[in-house]
Amino acid sequence: MARRGLDRLDGRMLRALRERPRAGLLEIARQLGVARGTLQARLDRLTASGVVTGYGPDVDVAALGHAVQAFTTFEVDQPAREAIAARLRAVPQILEAHVVTGSGDIWCRIAGTSNQHVQQVIDHVLEVPGVRRSATVIALSAVIPYRVQPLVDAVASTPAEAGDTAADGA
Repeated sequence: MARRGLDRLDGRMLRALRERPRAGLLEIARQLGVARGTLQARLDRLTASGVVTGYGPDVDVAALGHAVQAFTTFEVDQPAREAIAARLRAVPQILEAHVVTGSGDIWCRIAGTSNQHVQQVIDHVLEVPGVRRSATVIALSAVIPYRVQPLVDAVASTPAEAGDTAADGA
């Protein structure tokens, strides 16, 4: 996929919005030393291009009582993949799911209240027609929780004509 244009101001704006999501654009514009209209136009452009995908609060699932996180790979019958994906979307404990290469077909991140609860979620998915088997690992701790800001910073500080990987500059 082609890189979406981000410059240093875009990166600084996104950092400010992530660090202080409840701050108004006027306050952030003052902090960054630019006009509010400039910031609004940039945010609108990034939203329209699909770079900015949401404005909701980040939620800690452990604080919701779902402290056990598991990563499960499901092997599935390929013709049933779309129907299986629809069924997975209906399971609230499945935080994300991806079609993957390698030994499994669909990778899911599952949140549960206990190991037994995670097992119940997996058993529920295994009942879906076309799901053959699963392999699961339980997360012990998050060394790096989900994040995007370091990537935003790297993209925003790299000239557009440079490559898209850190290895290009190393």
